[in-house]
Amino acid sequence: MGSDDKEKTSSKNDPPSYEERVRHVNIISKPLASKKSTKKIHKLVKKASSKKHIRRGVKEVVKGLRKGDKGLAIIAADIYPVDVVSHLPVLLEENDVPYIFVPSKQDLGAAASTKRPTSCVLIKTPKANFDAQDIYDTMIKEAKSYDPTKE
Repeated sequence: MGSDDKEKTSSKNDPPSYEERVRHVNIISKPLASKKSTKKIHKLVKKASSKKHIRRGVKEVVKGLRKGDKGLAIIAADIYPVDVVSHLPVLLEENDVPYIFVPSKQDLGAAASTKRPTSCVLIKTPKANFDAQDIYDTMIKEAKSYDPTKE
């Protein structure tokens, strides 16, 4: 009986799984990254953050787009109210910047080296000798493969 109590408390302290996080995403969260892609994206964000190839938050991302920054946008899918990020996909499409959604703002913030949850991140097109260039190229290809007209 005592071991059951320990199991219950340890499961409460574990972070939610990918499947549990997917249940809380917004209606506009398409294309949503798969479990494997989400891990790759977090790794890419962490490396880009250490090299300062990143813009964090809605205001900074919009400012970067206005200034002509290109790259890959990653948007958290569990933002509420959805109006906070609802204008971003349109803005990104107008600027020919591929984007992809990840299930958790908490994890996106942690990957971006901040203590706060982050609603969106723009990874600027990396310069030469970026050590995660292969992950960046794969994620760009995956984000570009999504066609919103087919939904």
